[in-house]
Amino acid sequence: MLRLFVLYTALSLCANAATAADLAALKAGDMAKLVVYEEPLAVPELPFTDEGGAEHSLKDFRGKAVLVNFWATWCAPCRKEMPALDALQGAMGGARFAVVTIATGRNPQAQIQRFFAEAGVTRLPRYQDERQQLARAMGVMGLPVSVLIDREGREVARLIGDADWNAPEARKVIAALME
Repeated sequence: MLRLFVLYTALSLCANAATAADLAALKAGDMAKLVVYEEPLAVPELPFTDEGGAEHSLKDFRGKAVLVNFWATWCAPCRKEMPALDALQGAMGGARFAVVTIATGRNPQAQIQRFFAEAGVTRLPRYQDERQQLARAMGVMGLPVSVLIDREGREVARLIGDADWNAPEARKVIAALME
């Protein structure tokens, strides 16, 4: 509950002076919907699973800038934005940045595989948060939701709804996050 209070307080105040990279100055195009926090938020270390059932947490990605995308196989806006997330991972993913896609709720691996195949997604992980523990702890109320996490493992910004994450404006935001 406290996390939800902090999240909605930040959203209601439209805090936008946040990180050293000053992500707020880069809010153009679809990135205009990006909410940048004045103070970064702690990220819960709750587990999610990979396609083989092994557990992971966001702590596994510390040291990298991360775009966490919460989505579902039944979500039409998710289907629309997934190819852009895949292209972003292909263009910028590596030692300093990763796109982490987490299907939240009931999304069997067979459906996730079919979704990725139909959308032409080849570079993104197939993580699941079947019981929605991480999604709830992070205040995800609808889908898709994309969360930007800095290299220290803190949430610095969030975008609710779909976006063209492969657009030049989005790439500038990611490049600033990686600095």
